[in-house]
Amino acid sequence: MNFIIRSVVLGLIIALMILALVPGLRYDSGIGFNWFSDEDTTPAKLSYYQAVSQAAPAVVNIYSLSTENRNGLFRSQSLERTSLGSGVIMTENGHILTCLHVIQNADSILVGLQDSRMLEAQMVGVDPFTDLAVLKVNADNLHVIPQLQDTQTRVGDVVMAIGNPFNLGQTITQGIVSRTGRNGLANYVDFIQMDAVLHQGNSGGALVDSNGFLIGITNANFKTLDARRRLRDVDGVNFAVPYELAKRVMDEIIVNGKVIRGQLGFRGGDLIGGPGILITDVASNGPAERAGIRPNDILISVNGAQVENAAKTLDLVAETEPGTVLQLEVSRGEQLLTIPVTVAELSIAG
Repeated sequence: MNFIIRSVVLGLIIALMILALVPGLRYDSGIGFNWFSDEDTTPAKLSYYQAVSQAAPAVVNIYSLSTENRNGLFRSQSLERTSLGSGVIMTENGHILTCLHVIQNADSILVGLQDSRMLEAQMVGVDPFTDLAVLKVNADNLHVIPQLQDTQTRVGDVVMAIGNPFNLGQTITQGIVSRTGRNGLANYVDFIQMDAVLHQGNSGGALVDSNGFLIGITNANFKTLDARRRLRDVDGVNFAVPYELAKRVMDEIIVNGKVIRGQLGFRGGDLIGGPGILITDVASNGPAERAGIRPNDILISVNGAQVENAAKTLDLVAETEPGTVLQLEVSRGEQLLTIPVTVAELSIAG
């Protein structure tokens, strides 16, 4: 009996000593196979490696070649000029989005893939309003950038700009969204604003989210005039065309060769305190003037649907096929009028 008691007491003493020496056992953490090893317990580092791995192979380098003729004293001289930019592979059959200013006036366009292939690109079409262009290459095994139908881009989202600045090779910069752009065809100058660094050659590249999905096509830095009236970049204020808008523009260019936008030829602003648009300006000989719309009319509804605000109404008109007749309900003084107006196509000059 005494032997059993001594054994129990000795066991308790040994157990207490182990608990004192191994505090982790007090919290039921157990002893793993690596307990006696020297394995590093450093927390996993934050990385966007997976996102970049998915998106970066779809961002290409674009070289626009053009010839300039310069007249000298005795003879003219032809000079070949190369402009640099970036582009994004959008479809498996080789459609690439880039900026119009990257390839404007080019005699030939070369696309450098990340697998070192150099391909000649054909122009599909351009949209001067959004400064976008669609190119086409003939190639197999193209890496298409990941895309979502609705990016749900928010102010404060972390983003990365991928491009080829100064022909240094692919470069990735990080930033935060400070303003989200609208996606309607009438709001073609309302871009995503962010502070990811953009340099010469970044234009036309990809702006992606932290998961590697495309949210915009990088476009430009904000510029201003300094005290000597010289144009200079403003650090931390950069822009990208929202993905949803860029995708709509690309799809229309592929189908129609251009983007077709409707317009009625008036300007206006939201009424304070209620729905409706106060028409402030009517273009001379435009669809609205020809139909009888006047400045200071208040637009109440379009085809029976109440007007919410000016931005949505302009989008509705821009996305309406030219030649369509819209019934505009307007308030003029004490009168409520319904005026049919035929939508015209928005021209580049318009």
